[in-house]
Amino acid sequence: MSDTQTKTRKLPAAVTLTAAAEQRVADLMAKAPAEAIGVKLSTPRRGCSGLAYSVDYVTEEHGFDEKIETPGGVFYIDSASVLYLVGSVMDWVEDDFTAGFTFENPNAKGACGCGESFMV
Repeated sequence: MSDTQTKTRKLPAAVTLTAAAEQRVADLMAKAPAEAIGVKLSTPRRGCSGLAYSVDYVTEEHGFDEKIETPGGVFYIDSASVLYLVGSVMDWVEDDFTAGFTFENPNAKGACGCGESFMV
């Protein structure tokens, strides 16, 4: 390899999706509005601890958002949220009373009592 060539390697995704989370992305994309190109995770300022997890359809790709290809569709992570989410695992959990995405986030230093928001 010459001095002007550089080897690059693919970096691991900032967030790991479990098989259940990937399946939920596929389910969401199967019934998505026609203009949706994927599902996007962001961390808007909300709740008593400061940040919350938000998952929504996305209709356009932004250059700095992280893009994760899953078997059921494209999953994006908001570029402003990546630092808060690096190393996280996202899962989809259903039981008799609730259903929703859950997050194991090593960056969270605390969470509110109701579980709606977290702080870093």
